[in-house]
Amino acid sequence: MSEMKTLSVQKRDTLGKGSARRLREEAIVPAVYYAPDGKNILVQVALNPLNKVYEQVGRTNVFNLEIVDNGSKTTHPVFIWDAQYHPVKNTFTHVDFYGVDLDKELKVKVRLRFVGTAKGVKVGGRMEVYREEVTLVAKPQDMPRIVDVDVTDFDINTNLRASELKLPEGVRVDYKSDFSILTIISKEKAAKEAGEEL
Repeated sequence: MSEMKTLSVQKRDTLGKGSARRLREEAIVPAVYYAPDGKNILVQVALNPLNKVYEQVGRTNVFNLEIVDNGSKTTHPVFIWDAQYHPVKNTFTHVDFYGVDLDKELKVKVRLRFVGTAKGVKVGGRMEVYREEVTLVAKPQDMPRIVDVDVTDFDINTNLRASELKLPEGVRVDYKSDFSILTIISKEKAAKEAGEEL
């Protein structure tokens, strides 16, 4: 378990589009901290430190949010729960920080990254991917940012299900029925499906 990153933010008292626009002109992003007890605190954060932390933690890793309020500081474990972006610049325009209890499990959607070339694909088959992300259940500090799926040894007719994903200790997939993530179909079936699509 690696040491958690820390992002420092300032409490803000101003509301409204005009105030938010003035902040953004100064490369400061308006944000909200949603505490586990239901309270929310208006905050603001400098764009560059926010970008740096986001590159490291994404939306699945927990980090410390340090809220500065008139010289006093409080620290809270959080996720970046939601974010809005500028349509042209693709920079943050608003962020929601979601406070968590480090001892309680929660559910987070995590992206799957498929690594390698499947045996079945090398002999002419095709890999059909049904899910590119899964909902995982874990304590905040155990939640992976991404799940690598090594497909190198997958031959024709291999079908990978949710229950077969290799996950870190303390992490499990949330599902009601054991769904398929991918399958390797034969060259003949791939050709037939391509013909039907035409």
